Amino acid sequence: MAPHLSFPIALVYIIILLIPLLTLRLLAILPPNRPPPAKRKRGTPTRLLIVLGSGGHTAEMLAMLRNAEASGLRWKDYTHRTWVVSSGDSVSADRAKGFETEVAANCSGSRVKDHALGISLMDSPEKPRAGEDVVGSYDIAILPRARRIHQSLLTTPISALYCLYHCFRILSSLPASQYPDLILANGPATATILILASLILRFFDIRGASKRGTMRTVYVESWARVNRLSLSGKLLVRVVDRFLVQWPGLEGVGGRGEFLGVLV
Repeated sequence: MAPHLSFPIALVYIIILLIPLLTLRLLAILPPNRPPPAKRKRGTPTRLLIVLGSGGHTAEMLAMLRNAEASGLRWKDYTHRTWVVSSGDSVSADRAKGFETEVAANCSGSRVKDHALGISLMDSPEKPRAGEDVVGSYDIAILPRARRIHQSLLTTPISALYCLYHCFRILSSLPASQYPDLILANGPATATILILASLILRFFDIRGASKRGTMRTVYVESWARVNRLSLSGKLLVRVVDRFLVQWPGLEGVGGRGEFLGVLV
């Protein structure tokens, strides 16, 4: 008779078998093994998700977007934009609204649909009226903070998990075919949690999350980081699709850092 394996020993064997399979799966969805995005048909709706921190992070992000627009970024190519802000950060929410209003004013005869604060991301842009060019639509999603200022390290994992849960709610509330095409972040802890949520969705291919072109991530290290990375940067340098730094001393950091000049 074959020897009877106890449950603990059988569990150990299963874990040993699963580890290489899970490792291979993780490597398959991370750069540089992740395949390039598929070609898109002209006019295909495109979703952009922008993570705002508070204070300096928000100021840097908006400055980068203004510079990108001045350099030829077509804002209307992103037919729906989601601005992610932390709970209690009404200043960043107002600045996001102001930026959208500014963009609409710069596009003659255009308008932007403004959704209410919340996490309802499923609305489509309004149909244009005769002779009008719609810049697109946007909404503002509010996340609980991953870690509050002066919060104890003992309770931080609990608040981080709560934030992760709400990140899943934001990303999973979208129709399966409308995950964000691009996630843009520049440092806040909330960005790290949200990118982790997108990674988990892609790892398990939930509703086609790992398909080519879905949830591409671009992380821009803060201008204030001259010689070494922030904690968020250290955690994300090998995970995001592109990792941009703003000082030549950080070029090539982690084997990923791209220096394209000062972006703010």
